[in-house]
Amino acid sequence: MSLGQAPQSEDVFRSGSQFCRERLAPTSIYELLYRESHRLFPDEDFADLFAKIGRDCVPPRIVAVVMVLQRLEGLSDREAVERFTFDLRWKYAAGGLAYDEPGFVHTVLVDMRARLRRSARPNRIFETALSVAQSAGLVGRKRVLDSTPLYDAVATQDTVTLVRSAIRAVLTVADAEWAARLRTVCLRDDDYRAPGKPVCDWQDEAAREALIDALSRDAYAILAALDGEQLTLELSQAAQLLGTVVGQDIEPGESGVFRIVRGVAKNRVISTVDPDARHGHKTAAHGFDGYKGHLAVDPDSEIITATEVTAGNAADGSVAEKLCPEVFEQALVEQESARESEQNSAKESEKESPATEPFAVYGDTAYGTTEFVQKLEGAEIEVYVKVALPSAPAGKFSKAAFEVDLENRTVRCPGGVLVVIKDSTDGGGLAHFGSHCTHCPLRSRCTDGKGGRHLRIHKDEATLRRERQRQQSPTWKASYRATRPKVERKFGHLMQKRHGGRRARMRGTERVGQDFALLGAAHNFKRLAKLGVRHENGVWHR
Repeated sequence: MSLGQAPQSEDVFRSGSQFCRERLAPTSIYELLYRESHRLFPDEDFADLFAKIGRDCVPPRIVAVVMVLQRLEGLSDREAVERFTFDLRWKYAAGGLAYDEPGFVHTVLVDMRARLRRSARPNRIFETALSVAQSAGLVGRKRVLDSTPLYDAVATQDTVTLVRSAIRAVLTVADAEWAARLRTVCLRDDDYRAPGKPVCDWQDEAAREALIDALSRDAYAILAALDGEQLTLELSQAAQLLGTVVGQDIEPGESGVFRIVRGVAKNRVISTVDPDARHGHKTAAHGFDGYKGHLAVDPDSEIITATEVTAGNAADGSVAEKLCPEVFEQALVEQESARESEQNSAKESEKESPATEPFAVYGDTAYGTTEFVQKLEGAEIEVYVKVALPSAPAGKFSKAAFEVDLENRTVRCPGGVLVVIKDSTDGGGLAHFGSHCTHCPLRSRCTDGKGGRHLRIHKDEATLRRERQRQQSPTWKASYRATRPKVERKFGHLMQKRHGGRRARMRGTERVGQDFALLGAAHNFKRLAKLGVRHENGVWHR
């Protein structure tokens, strides 16, 4: 398929531009896209996605506009194409197309996403929105980080369904020869062709145990047959998933009968349909299945500067640095520039340079890892990322009540007992009060442990103490409270539509991540329109 070209001019007799222009607000996203879509999404920018010869595709500029409006309004592919066909505003946004401009099949959107995914720049629409914001001076030197749950697009499976579905997946992707060989090693009376849960008297404990054992034996028999063989990529991946599922959920009992593992395995696969999804917890009381969407936002303009998607059980701090790479890069450039300035002649050094606002990063305790904090400090970026305060159960003394002397490697408890910190293998330490707690009058307020109070010292305890002290400053608190909540407002905008907002439309971390970036791009374009961004005299400005 070759590159199609969008119309370069309007048909004044069939266009609805005049009608829309008189009725739409100047700050409407439809107005922004109408004026600037030929600059934002020129067909040539998508040329790498198509062949040089073949049937012309639907012009990429039109498809890009539809994709942006689709994500903004939370529509399915079929709904988006229908809206483009019958809603004059969408044709206006796509460049003032004729009112009778024909639509296209919804698979065009599927194809465009697939082409983008295979390209070197899968998130180019988001990059375009961010580039315009930067050119217009709307991206400053502050970033606010946060995350929100994204519910997966499939049903979470129980262990029985999970194991059977994994067996069925192996048999489905295997070629005819392999499928025949594998079916001969399966002893259950099940051809594994139909999806869903197997038939069983679920009220009968013995029947349930027999089913689990039979499924497990079939799974292990298949894995044994495939072990050491040369397999296709699809079959290898399906076998690996089967091994993961039975390994995490099944164990042999004392009598040799396979049974379900008690407890939940770490990083447990919860669905064979979407193996990347995970159980997650936004809070101790709020669990979910799926992914986490992470944002970095400029708090002054409310422009989204970065998006990331992780599995639901991933720690927020694991992607903190990825959310603000340009801040680190620019901060390091300015540091190098300052060092070069210091080496200049005395005359040059007397020149006053204009004061610049320092870089600053804001985030809650989920992003407050010592590694990230130290990285920010090393780049001379102001740290407004909370680190967790020490706590203790049942209102007992927390670590804050102890005097920790890192220089002399000692700890003094509230009762006045001084002990030496013993080094631990993780680089931190352990202060053990042991027998000193036996007759201590403060014991009931300190510990219920028979062995006395233990106090763990983090390997970066100095960083934690420094940041906790800084967080008590009224100035720090005022800045945090005035800035940090702005990212919550942005999440409120993104999650307004359940389909494609809170509920992921795709499966797999890569696809969900690219779809989330497109959602961020759509809301950035809406924000740019609201701020009145225009392209005049070759530059973007407000």
